[in-house]
Amino acid sequence: MADRSQDHREVEAVNTAFYQAFESADLDTMLDLWLEDPETLCVHPGALPVRGTSAINRSWALIMANTPYIQFFLTDVEVSVLPGVASVTCTENVLTGDDRTGPDAFGGARAVATNVFVRTEQGWRLWIHHASPVLSGDNHDDA
Repeated sequence: MADRSQDHREVEAVNTAFYQAFESADLDTMLDLWLEDPETLCVHPGALPVRGTSAINRSWALIMANTPYIQFFLTDVEVSVLPGVASVTCTENVLTGDDRTGPDAFGGARAVATNVFVRTEQGWRLWIHHASPVLSGDNHDDA
């Protein structure tokens, strides 16, 4: 049986690499992190699901080409590991700069994300990324 604490560290490291690749617009690293499979799924905030690795790769290329600056401050990070599969949930506190904010200004947003990883012979790979914008305030009722 695999060491869960080692798996936990590995999954956390791959999750960190995912956000670092996005921040640095490192498309090659981003593409290497994803599971090559037609069932791979990505839901960008406010967008329809993108299914299949090729379509997901195209979506990241477009996003990176049109995002001059983005930085993530992750909070509420929770890692769960089962044999062969793991998930990371977190709040993405996002700082961006683009045409809408102007050359000397930044915009911000917040999303909650679930990243699901599967263990492969090459290590942990991202199978599902789902990020949803947070529209409610900090003091909302979950009921």
